[in-house]
Parts: sequence; C-alpha cells; structure tokens
Amino acid sequence: MKILILSCSTGGGHNACGRYIEKEFAEYNINCHFVDYFDILGPNAKKHSEKIYLNTTKGNGSLFKIAYKLGEAYSKTGITSPVYGLNKLAKNKLYSYIQKYNYDLIISPHLFPAMAITTLKNDGKDIKLINVATDYHAVPFWEETKPDYFVIPHSSLKREFIEKGFKEEILLDFGISVSSSFSKVKNNLNLPTNKDIVLITSGSMGFGKMKDIVKSLLDNIPNIYVVAICGNNQTLYSALKELNNKNLLVKGFIDNINEYIAASAIVLTKPGGLTSTEVATLRKPMIHIMPIPGVENYNARFFEKNGLSLVSNSIEEVLTNTNKLLKDKNLQKSMIENQAKIINKNSANDLVNFVLTHF
Repeated sequence: MKILILSCSTGGGHNACGRYIEKEFAEYNINCHFVDYFDILGPNAKKHSEKIYLNTTKGNGSLFKIAYKLGEAYSKTGITSPVYGLNKLAKNKLYSYIQKYNYDLIISPHLFPAMAITTLKNDGKDIKLINVATDYHAVPFWEETKPDYFVIPHSSLKREFIEKGFKEEILLDFGISVSSSFSKVKNNLNLPTNKDIVLITSGSMGFGKMKDIVKSLLDNIPNIYVVAICGNNQTLYSALKELNNKNLLVKGFIDNINEYIAASAIVLTKPGGLTSTEVATLRKPMIHIMPIPGVENYNARFFEKNGLSLVSNSIEEVLTNTNKLLKDKNLQKSMIENQAKIINKNSANDLVNFVLTHF
C-alpha cells in the first residue's frame, strides 16, 4: 500500500497533524509520504495562501472573523462555494501527481486538498480519501467533500458532521491525530526545579498579545519561570528577549514541544485544535488565550465545556486564570482527569490500524 498525506501551510496545525500520521505509518513500515498540496501546485500558490492567512489573522483577527462568518453563512446556502471552484482548478496537476507516484489512498487533514480530490472523484476517478478534522467543530465547506471516511475529534461532535450531510457510518471518532511517540518524553531541558514552569505558546506563526501577557505574568505572579515559544515570529522573539528577565526563557520554532509541555506546571496556548490536543495528550492543565475569532472560539468552547481548560479573552483574565490554576490543585486534578476521559492519546495509531484493516 502507498499512502499520500496532503495538507497546506495555512497555520501549522494541519501540517503537524499530517506529519504525525506519516510518522505513525512509518512505525508500521508502510510506504507513506507527506506532501504540501501547494508544493504540487507551485510556489506562487503557497506564497499567496500563506500571505492571505497571515494578513487575516494578524492583530485581533477581526478580518479572519469576518471571513469565517461569511463562510458559515455561505455554507448554509447549499450553493457550491468559490473555495471549491478554486481547488477544482488544481485537479489536473494533482491527478498527474497521484498517477505518477501510484498512490492507493489519500489522507487529508486540510479542506483544500480534500476538495481537489473530491472534484476528481466527481469526475469518476477511483480515488480513496480519508478526511481528518483538526478542529473541534465542523468547519464551513467540509460538506463539499466526498471522503470514504472522516476522522473527527470526538463522538459528541458526530451530530454536527451528520448535519453537514455526512453519513454516520463513515465518521471515525478517533480524535485529532497525534503520534504515539509524542507522549514519550525525555525531559532533558534543565529548567528550574524550584519554580512553577508556565509554558506559553501562540502557535507556529506566533499570534497574539504575547509580550504583554508575558510581562503581566512576570510582574504579578511570584515564583514562576515562563517559557515563551514564539514559533516563526522573529519580531515577537526579539521583543520578548528585550524584557531581559532572568525568569523568562524565549524560544523560536522548536521540534520538541512535547518536552516543554511535559516539564510545565501549566500551559497557556492559543486554542488551535492540534496544539490543544497535544497539551491534553500529555495531560497538562491548560488555559486558552485570546482565540482568533472563528474556529478557535469553537475549540475553546469545546475544551471549556468539557472541563479541559480555562478560557481567557483578555490579559486581565489570563492573569486571573493563571493565578487560579497554579493555586488550585483540585482544579488541576479535575482538568487532567477530564483530558484523560475525552482526549485519545492513541488517535494516530487508531487511524493506522483502521487503514490496515479496511484498505
């Protein structure tokens, strides 16, 4: 069997999910390749999509909120979306690529390649497709895809996906895919042992009012050591370095986030679906900070409703909730127990075993 995982670099979560799936198949010596969909289409497609995504999510994310709300409204009309039309333009290049490398199964943790594959299926091409949702919500336009199976984050979300038109029998509630190796932590970071380690991460792109949050935490909460992960945001990295605080460690993009999560007392993170799942997989008390309006609000709502995190929409709330969570050991314990009940740490492995028995 030869498997192609297709994703896009609009935010880091989709690609990270795809990489986890690829890594899990490798454990079984299955021929599986992760490819950025935009790399198949050409450099301009990748550059323009990343620019649009960054421009809509910067600041307080108000442009993204407008775009997302418009997407939700359009999705309810039943009219084929412009997004589908744009991805339809990619079908010939994509089909040539699939044929060239002779792939038997496509797995897509991103809407765009799933749409392009769907256009090929609508043309009568015999292509097997598994969608993988990376948010705790049925986002707009997934209903325009035709997967053979759809991996969703949790069984309680089945109704949402059924209302989008998906048959219950194709919905696989394995959870957002995180590789089983993610939980295997070495923990060789040499962080202080006499302080509460507070990890704050704002995703691969470095969104949010992170400098103000970090400064507020350091100025107001005693006996903490803050580890700030800035992703690819060099401006944010430099701004945090300028704080020159002995109780602050600033990191850029890292490939061992699991070690920092494991070493932390609590984690503050933007409510991306994949990032939130990573934290919960390692059973760590969590605070969601400043959701980008749109799907991140749904993610935060799911976690808060199920007792998996606290949600903060302002710097004042971040400070209050951080103080609260560090002091309240019973709340920490309850949060960890709920994470263990709801978040499947074997999600990627469950997907691999399903593929091996059904394809």
